[in-house]
Amino acid sequence: MRVTEIRIYPTDEDLVRAYVTITFDNCLMIREIKVIKGTTGYFVSMPSRKQRDGTRQAIAYPANAETRDMIEQAILAEYEKVVSESDREGQRQ
Repeated sequence: MRVTEIRIYPTDEDLVRAYVTITFDNCLMIREIKVIKGTTGYFVSMPSRKQRDGTRQAIAYPANAETRDMIEQAILAEYEKVVSESDREGQRQ
């Protein structure tokens, strides 16, 4: 499985720094992934849905730690790239 596209949508929210759409092998997309600023740095939160009893149910998630690490590294690298480009554009204006 190969990541073929990552789209980053930065936000001005407190903890959620961006929403992400990721595409695998040009045929499977996952939306509503979040880049969250935690106490020890940024991490990726996979999409979930709130249940009637108040708990959250995962909608899509990696089946193992190796895949989770691959997805998280790809998303955070793209997030840092988008943020640094945005910072450079803001300095030019």
